[in-house]
Amino acid sequence: MDTRPPHSVLVTTFWSYKDALVQTYTLPYLKIMHRYLPPGSVIYLLTLEQPRFKVNPADWPAEYAALAQHGIRLIHFPYFPYGLRSLLNWGRIVLFLWWLVMRKGVQTIHSFCTPAALAGYLLSMSTGRRLIMDSYEPHAEASVENGDWARDSFRFRLLFGVERLASRRAALVISATEGMRHYAREKYGVIFKRFYVKPACVDLALFSERNLKKPDLVTQLGLADKIVAVYAGKFGGIYLDKEVFDLLRVAQLHWGDRLRVLVLTSHSPDQVAALAQASGLDPAVVITQFVPHAHIADYLGLADFALTPVKPIPTKRYCTPIKNGEYWALGLPVVITPQISDDSEIIDNEEIGAIMNHFDDADYARVVARIDQLLSQPRAALYQKIRAVAERYRSFLIAEQIYREVYGPTP
Repeated sequence: MDTRPPHSVLVTTFWSYKDALVQTYTLPYLKIMHRYLPPGSVIYLLTLEQPRFKVNPADWPAEYAALAQHGIRLIHFPYFPYGLRSLLNWGRIVLFLWWLVMRKGVQTIHSFCTPAALAGYLLSMSTGRRLIMDSYEPHAEASVENGDWARDSFRFRLLFGVERLASRRAALVISATEGMRHYAREKYGVIFKRFYVKPACVDLALFSERNLKKPDLVTQLGLADKIVAVYAGKFGGIYLDKEVFDLLRVAQLHWGDRLRVLVLTSHSPDQVAALAQASGLDPAVVITQFVPHAHIADYLGLADFALTPVKPIPTKRYCTPIKNGEYWALGLPVVITPQISDDSEIIDNEEIGAIMNHFDDADYARVVARIDQLLSQPRAALYQKIRAVAERYRSFLIAEQIYREVYGPTP
């Protein structure tokens, strides 16, 4: 019997409640965390609500009740883009959270990703509470490398400063990759005594062979006897755009009318068709849909191979794309750019996909030939091989072990 006194935790995020980054990347971890906290413990979760993730006010009570079953209490504020309103909003948020920490006896502040560490750092400094940084990866330099910010901009200097200060303050960090330990030492001057590695884990029960090639969806989308490439995500920003469709154009030359491209995205069909047309890919082979995450496994399961077109910029070595684990759990070979997290190396070493090293037709043809070679294998054997990689590198058992050590009883 656990006789420890209750231990309340404040979790700060930079995301909206209905964002997949909360629903599939944060909440599963909080439920694990709560299982290892002492009885009576409470987890307070901060979200920032963007209009595109708007929740019907009538739906909030049901959401609160579902979270309460796992000891989670939601605190949500509106989101504002970087600027004066954002700073004022954060000032209000930090004041409210300071009151909450003091009033409710919160002992640990647990920040997911470094943008949310601004509030975590300020609260930890002003209250003396322990700070934990989760999903620890660089964001300031990534924004410069993407071309979104200038290195001398206020945004970069603010966020990079927060990353450095919060890293120095943190009692421990939970990173997506082992390489982040070296980055923190080189960039922030921090050597951690407690450093954990937790990639983006996947609920393997929700992504499995049960989701593969569902007959009704195959018929509905006209995918019978087709080779289906899938991409779930956005174009632009940290993701490639034109290069994706250049690759698919070469794939169409290779497979002809057998190729279909399933794009699961918030972009409109017209936007995706324009990208396809600009690269010379026939828009008629592209199927564009927005799919709620509750149904995403069935749509991913329609594919024969998948794409992870993250721009190969230096900081992406320290981030883990969530989708790779879902692709692997469904037995899909993955086309990826080089030096993305540990995933590019895993794909190469395990021979379960192809690395897109150069953005030209010769390399695209090599990638397509490699995928064709993999797809020529018996599908059941290919599924089992790739599924085993998901079980080894993306199982929630990895997170279980970490949160047990961080929040469970001391041996």
